[in-house]
Amino acid sequence: MDEHHSHRGHGPLLHRKSGHAALRKGRASACNTIYLITATTDNREPLFTHFPAACSAARGFEDATLLKESRMLAWVLMPDHAHWLLQLGDKGTLGEVIGRLKSASSHNANRALNRTGPLWSKAFHDHALREEEDLQAAARYIVANPLRAGLVSRIGDYPFWNAVWL
Repeated sequence: MDEHHSHRGHGPLLHRKSGHAALRKGRASACNTIYLITATTDNREPLFTHFPAACSAARGFEDATLLKESRMLAWVLMPDHAHWLLQLGDKGTLGEVIGRLKSASSHNANRALNRTGPLWSKAFHDHALREEEDLQAAARYIVANPLRAGLVSRIGDYPFWNAVWL
């Protein structure tokens, strides 16, 4: 892709980043901030329809050795993506914490699937929650994903989620 882009007749934009680099541009990690994070599998492949792989991946989402000073508030693992509601700790960056979660879950799920190679896409989406945003509403949104996707009719029937408020 050419680095000089026109934007609706407003002249060239020099060195405009695209793809994963654009997602990382301007990303800042703020200690004790709560983030809603979405990570997708590589090519949105539904790898987590395989029950042992989903179990293996989900096991690490609350692992204190991976989270270190950070705290997982809620999560859901869907067939081709995951959502995490995470409070970043005093040390490290959001990218480092997500990197550890993705690395460990990739290793575990790949072993269960008897495969190698990338499991997660390189990028992830994050949204820092503002103080006025309701944490429990964000958690409900996360854990209701299987309902909205039509995977189950009751959230209690879906095995791959958790929230600290339960």
